[in-house]
Amino acid sequence: MSHRVSDEVVEWVTEEIRSGHSSRRHDRTIHKVGAPPKQNLLKEIKESVMETFFADKPLRHFKDQPASRKLVLGLQAVFPILEWGRGYNLSKFKGDLLAGLTIASLCIPQDIAYAKLANLKPQYGLYTSFVAPLVYAFMGSSRDIAIGPVAVVSLLLGTMLTDEISNYKSHDYLCLAFTATFFAGITQMALGVLRLGFLIDFLSHAAIVGFMAGAAITIALQQLKGLLGIQHFTTKTDIISVMRSVWTNVHHGWNWQTIVIGLALLAFLLATKYLAKKKKKLFWVSAFAPLVSVIISTLFVYITRADKKGVAIVTHIEKGVNPSSASEIFFSGKYLSSGIRIGLVAGLIALTEAVAIGRTFAAMKDYPLDGNKEMVAMGTMNVIGSLTSCYVATGSFSRSAVNYMAGCQTAVSNIIMSIVVLLTLVFLTPLFKYTPNAALASIIIAAVLGLIDIDAIVLLWKIDKFDFLACMGAFFGVIFKNVEIGLLIAVAISFAKILLQVTRPRTVVLGKLPGTKVYRNIFQYPNATQIPRMLIIRVDSAIYFSNSNYIKDRILRWLQDEDEHRKENSFPTIQYLIVEMSPVTDIDTSGIHAFEDLYKSLQKRGVQILLANPGPIVMEKLYASKLADIIGEDKIFLSVADAVASFGSKAEEV
Repeated sequence: MSHRVSDEVVEWVTEEIRSGHSSRRHDRTIHKVGAPPKQNLLKEIKESVMETFFADKPLRHFKDQPASRKLVLGLQAVFPILEWGRGYNLSKFKGDLLAGLTIASLCIPQDIAYAKLANLKPQYGLYTSFVAPLVYAFMGSSRDIAIGPVAVVSLLLGTMLTDEISNYKSHDYLCLAFTATFFAGITQMALGVLRLGFLIDFLSHAAIVGFMAGAAITIALQQLKGLLGIQHFTTKTDIISVMRSVWTNVHHGWNWQTIVIGLALLAFLLATKYLAKKKKKLFWVSAFAPLVSVIISTLFVYITRADKKGVAIVTHIEKGVNPSSASEIFFSGKYLSSGIRIGLVAGLIALTEAVAIGRTFAAMKDYPLDGNKEMVAMGTMNVIGSLTSCYVATGSFSRSAVNYMAGCQTAVSNIIMSIVVLLTLVFLTPLFKYTPNAALASIIIAAVLGLIDIDAIVLLWKIDKFDFLACMGAFFGVIFKNVEIGLLIAVAISFAKILLQVTRPRTVVLGKLPGTKVYRNIFQYPNATQIPRMLIIRVDSAIYFSNSNYIKDRILRWLQDEDEHRKENSFPTIQYLIVEMSPVTDIDTSGIHAFEDLYKSLQKRGVQILLANPGPIVMEKLYASKLADIIGEDKIFLSVADAVASFGSKAEEV
């Protein structure tokens, strides 16, 4: 094998050592590894806490400022609109006005449809798009995100709520929805205030891609009820139950008038999306298409009275501004724990989606986005929303994309959208009476198809098979069981990947690149050669209790395998083991004990251990544990090259 020791390599290295060692002894300076100064325990804890929770130094602007200025900065931190609002002008307003009107035309029909996904009356979707965007506009830090109900969270909420209260027309069901929204907001606020936003990163991108794709298919299948005009439909969300419900109604449950309306509108919506995708300047065609489809289908049903022929319609959307719902929230009783649990899950999913959307558009426009401020803003708007008849709101990717394409400049576009929704609630809701459910179903299907990212799934397969497994696990969990199981599988596989990487880190054998003093992985660089009587291993991870024994055993296995191979080929046996420790960022007590055991095992084999380039934290712990004295300070080197230069000739002399 090319990475093993060969006769030519032995001759080459031997000659190099014999001819060059005496000169290197004078020309090459062997640098000792520096021992860091001893850290004060309280200072070390303080620095760790600051780096974990306050890495962005949020209070740096307050330093050396007078009290009045600190008050202004404090208000601007809570309400970013007070900061960017000072530079607001007519030019920016024109962009925000156009964007706000555009996303309003998109959100109104979507809100009515998404409320049905949550098994709520249509007006609650509109209520949510009135209050939540207003609150976010004052407290959010994203310029592009469009706030309101979204399909995935609506479906998740509807599924979890009906698991608790099957009769979704009951008042308790509505109260539980408000309760879940309240605790979703509390969860989001807590994550932001306590600066625990890094927790949502534990749900990997791969898991989110699979979860979203599965949820999109589940949502689309659920819309077959409205698209086909089926009256009696399953309440389950798995694909088998849904398809069984569809086909058992094929002979007497489908309504052909509804199918014609639904398929015609779906074709229209998909055509406009395709056109907008091909020609970016025509984004407004796709944005206005849902509202146009609602208007046309409503007029058609009203004129032809298709509702008399079995075409299901919305029938009634309550008129007026959001009523108070503060007294409807369960703060005690049998549904309190359910409300907390549902709110926790819905809040985290909503937050994950919003942060991902916010980061995407912030990167596109190159402006900073404070994740913790976003969480506080999202949490506040959902808490206030729960008190004003709203359900869980978050950032919508489709609306945010339209907002961006329409030229939004600031969060004022959300305010414009909110005002339009208010006017709709006050004056226009009676006009939606004859809107067919098939129109809403087609709007939802057209919207959620964009959540299926085929390119991302293919990329996951090419890059990381474990990520692909996480994606598929979440995907199949959602479509064959329900969104909760899919989410649970996604989280479980994400954590499994983390645990696998932590408990089974890579250890690789290094060789020297010819003509250099650089040592690299022999599998990545087949022409890298090993040193006679030496084995060089790099540990690519911090060494903790979870992986210390594995690392020790893996190093010993490497040593045994290499020794056996060299004996079989009549090469000198290994006398020195060099452990390259530059990737080892930390080591705990278990790691120290593992190295002590490794040292003892090597002593019995007649092999000496050399350490190369341990970092400051590792060096501090090596000295504190006296392991540096046991190994010998003369056997701890700044680099692998130094270790080889110092002991290469000794290996040859043996």
